[in-house]
Amino acid sequence: MSAKGVAIITGAAQGIGRAIVVRLAADGFDVAVNDLPNDAQVAKLTELAEEIRATGRKAILVPGDVSQEAVVEKMVTDAVEQLGGVDVMVANAGICELSPIVSTTVEQWDATQATNLRGVFLCFKHAGKQMLAQGRPGASSAVAPSVASLVSRWAAPRELGPNGITVNSYAPGIVATPLTVGNYGQEFLDSQKATCAINDNGTPEDIAALVSFLASKESRFITGQTIMIDGGRLNI
Repeated sequence: MSAKGVAIITGAAQGIGRAIVVRLAADGFDVAVNDLPNDAQVAKLTELAEEIRATGRKAILVPGDVSQEAVVEKMVTDAVEQLGGVDVMVANAGICELSPIVSTTVEQWDATQATNLRGVFLCFKHAGKQMLAQGRPGASSAVAPSVASLVSRWAAPRELGPNGITVNSYAPGIVATPLTVGNYGQEFLDSQKATCAINDNGTPEDIAALVSFLASKESRFITGQTIMIDGGRLNI
């Protein structure tokens, strides 16, 4: 069965990224899965790729630090060479290290910005170049904490839109993932259900469902948006 297209998903070893990989593969995409190139994350990516291949879809590993331009460029090149192109880029990789501002080091700050901001920019830059070269419509999505969404709200949609490439961000509310549980604890996350209009927290699969829609042809008229997906948390 031919693929619906090729999707690259960063930060794919666990949590929201992993759920996005599973959902897009179920939608018919072949996938290139990325996370940090340490043994633990690569082992998770390997297991995930095997799971995807068992469904009949293709999956390749493209591990690396998305804050490094050469790494992102190779990630895109590998997807093209091994899977045939790039139709969807999901710049999902992000880090969050909690500490009081007065004790946060410059190195901690720079590392966060490098992944959460520069990484999104680099993913969109190199995926965009490839999509333009292919001459067929595509879609880019980014996880959107704060100013990361600026990349997808102003520059990229105007630049890439005339070529049928949509660019959007998703802004999750409270979602239980290894990162959020590790930072806040399950008890705190459970206490936050009452802050949502639907009296519940989100799941990685909820976010993946939105990305699935943004990666589909049905969303062709949606671009330059940051979409809140928070169970109505801001409506309380």
